[in-house]
Amino acid sequence: MNKAMFERLLWSIAFPGFGQLLNCQYVKGILFIFLELFVNIQSNFNTAIISSFVGNIHHSIEVIDFQWLMFYPCLYFFSMWDAVKDAYEERENSTLLFLPFVFCAYFVTVGLMFSTKIKIFGLLLGPIFLPMLFVIPGVFTGLLVKKILTLFIKREC
Repeated sequence: MNKAMFERLLWSIAFPGFGQLLNCQYVKGILFIFLELFVNIQSNFNTAIISSFVGNIHHSIEVIDFQWLMFYPCLYFFSMWDAVKDAYEERENSTLLFLPFVFCAYFVTVGLMFSTKIKIFGLLLGPIFLPMLFVIPGVFTGLLVKKILTLFIKREC
């Protein structure tokens, strides 16, 4: 990953749409910023984050609108992938670049669906911390599948 890709990735992690603004894609960047704010407000995401960080997991479960929050992982990871993809210089090798982002979005969504049920070491992590933990297996699974497919494609050629 080159410096431009890494920079776009970090800005997209900070806020969806910022990576697109760095890529001079202003309409797309503003659209992602608007969508993030819209989903964030509709789902009461910030209130749930504050409640979770002060240890009130049950309050975060009560205030969050899961139907709106289900949009967030796909929006978030799509924004990251899009910013990194457009900063990627070697386009011919970027065909599998999406895999870690897709698997992260999938795993985080699954973590969100089970966030009111799964306890780790007897602790309910809720709709903020459990999906955050599910990013880790998402990244590793996506990178593993990308590696396997890359090896398979090289053997075919």
